[in-house]
Amino acid sequence: MAKSWSTPPRKALRVRSGFDLATADLAATPGWEHGETAAEKRLLKDGEHLSEDQERLFADGRSDGTRSVLLVLQGMDTSGKGGIVRHVLGMVDPQGVQLRSFGVPTEKERSQHYLQRIREALPAPGRIGVFDRSHYEDVLVVRVNELVPQEVWEPRYDEINAFEREVVDAGTTIVKVALLVSPQEQKARLRERLERPDKYWKFNPGDIDERAKWPLYQEAYQAVLDRTSTEHAPWYAVPADNKWYAQLVVGRLLRDALEDLHLEWPAADFDIEAEKARLDAQTL
Repeated sequence: MAKSWSTPPRKALRVRSGFDLATADLAATPGWEHGETAAEKRLLKDGEHLSEDQERLFADGRSDGTRSVLLVLQGMDTSGKGGIVRHVLGMVDPQGVQLRSFGVPTEKERSQHYLQRIREALPAPGRIGVFDRSHYEDVLVVRVNELVPQEVWEPRYDEINAFEREVVDAGTTIVKVALLVSPQEQKARLRERLERPDKYWKFNPGDIDERAKWPLYQEAYQAVLDRTSTEHAPWYAVPADNKWYAQLVVGRLLRDALEDLHLEWPAADFDIEAEKARLDAQTL
């Protein structure tokens, strides 16, 4: 039998007033006391529920439903965003998932409001949307690298809160996950990329340059968590030094989000008995 959480992630990891990133233990596994092997079994079990609930969501969307789920994955380089997409979202039907990664804006995107490319990538009804990085880059990378003046990025926290309120009101449940990796663990993961030929493709020399700005990024992340963890779209601060734990958490958060929709299978819009009779009448 799969082990259970002592405290569900949505309670153990939700960012509330007073959360201090500087003192967080990023190798901890809050709410989970059973280790990695048990976590793998629990994730597989959650995956069974997640798969069924995702199919129900997809069916609802195909039947003029308006609900969707958006998973926002935000974290420093090597924090495990890609692994979560593979190991957690890989347990559901890919036709029901919309994945979007947000890198450096294109020329066209730079000419538009910073939220425009986000609006265009929101999940359609019936889908689980996944943002690998997100609109928060515009108060993280932009702030740390001084790409625009403070008077430009400072109002964005309130703009983002209002935008997310609009998205939620339109029928999308937002699950925001901050994957928090320690500098020691990040260094080990970057070194692994440099020592393994099958990992070279994942390495970017710019990652080391960004790593040198760690204190500035910690300030920027703290501001994001302080100012944009709201009732309608809370943040979950996930210790990510243990990849298996982060994957377990996201699987449970998604499962909870889907279960909270209380969706039913769409009713038939045809005469069931008549269609059975037509099928049985065929001689093929």
